[in-house]
Amino acid sequence: QVQLVESGGGLVQPGGSLRLSCLASGSTFTIGAMGWYRQTPDKQRELVARITSGGSTKYADSVKGRFTISRDGARNTALLQMNSLKLEDTTTYYCGCSNTQYGDMHYWGKGTLVTVSS
Repeated sequence: QVQLVESGGGLVQPGGSLRLSCLASGSTFTIGAMGWYRQTPDKQRELVARITSGGSTKYADSVKGRFTISRDGARNTALLQMNSLKLEDTTTYYCGCSNTQYGDMHYWGKGTLVTVSS
């Protein structure tokens, strides 16, 4: 079992920045990919960014050039640096992890709310 805890959400003005953190605990040796997803208006989760244990990344088109995902050396923390935030980035962000490098996420955190507002 892996437990994920997100932090770093909050209120920011348009054009501002936030950094989200995801700390994994438990059987972290099983973690392959980690990723950040966000809730859509119809309550689905869409990919924001994901990163393999080797550092390969994938981003949603809507965040390319603005968001950067990274992992620490111990591979139990995933960070999402969000710059140039837009009103439409407002939603709950979830951290997930997978037992594989490119498969579906198996574990999820409870989410952290990001609100972009003037």
